[in-house]
Amino acid sequence: MKKIFILILGVLSVITVSAQQDPQFSQNMFNKLANNPGFAGSRGVVATSVLHRSQWMGFGEDGGAAASTQNFSIDAELPFLYGGVGLNVVKDNIAEFSNLGLQASYAYRTELGVGQIGMGMSVGMYQSGINGGALKSAQSGDPVIPTGDVQGSSLDIGAGIYYNTQDVYVGLSSAHMTEPKIEWSDGQDFDLTRHYFLIAGYYHELNPVLSLNPSIYLKSDGATSQLDINTNLIYNNKMWGGVSYRLDEGLILLAGMNVNEDLRFGIGYDVTMVNPMGNSLEVMLGYNFKINYDKPVSKYKNPRFL
Repeated sequence: MKKIFILILGVLSVITVSAQQDPQFSQNMFNKLANNPGFAGSRGVVATSVLHRSQWMGFGEDGGAAASTQNFSIDAELPFLYGGVGLNVVKDNIAEFSNLGLQASYAYRTELGVGQIGMGMSVGMYQSGINGGALKSAQSGDPVIPTGDVQGSSLDIGAGIYYNTQDVYVGLSSAHMTEPKIEWSDGQDFDLTRHYFLIAGYYHELNPVLSLNPSIYLKSDGATSQLDINTNLIYNNKMWGGVSYRLDEGLILLAGMNVNEDLRFGIGYDVTMVNPMGNSLEVMLGYNFKINYDKPVSKYKNPRFL
């Protein structure tokens, strides 16, 4: 598994990167359900997560963030369904442009070698809109920009595969698989592009109190790609700090802690090196609810920190 992870990291490190339609997350290693329905139910608890991201802080006339993203996710293992279910909600605002995604997921889970694999699908709704009346270009008579508040929605489907052992995880998934066309209320179309995601990580114990968790996160729409290379140093499985490198963009500082056995808090701060629009701040809060039921002992162990 170590050799496989290093090979994936080496190959992906040469890929050119840029942005796509879907929002980016700096704490992607703690937010896997957002992009991969195959992750649902992999932790054996009812896991919830809330994330807020302020993108390009200080950009704009009001000195606020140019974009903001909120994400809520919940997933749980359901043995009588032979897998897990999940719900993921993402709200993304970029100036006067807004998106809302709502996906319900199911993942069939089974043992594979020393680990477990989840094969999942998500079905939901994607809503998009723009307040064209607030844009200066609309006031100048640009026929392409709506003069009022318009929006529309469409069915959205995704799929993913997620494999993990106690120390390693690998996931491959796709969003907007049917490339839905959203028709705004003024008759214009907003087309969604199919996206692909690859995540992989490894948990390595350095000594009884220190562990290393390198990981990668690749997002692509088939034409352009964006790659994060992450490393977290974990102390006593309670606190972590680390750094990520986002190719052609900058560095991300990561920190967080497990407040107790169930409550987790994390923060990410993006330092952009080539983007003049400013830095970004991301805050994450997660809570796990235990499920009490009898199930047979599996050959694999649940992931420790992944």
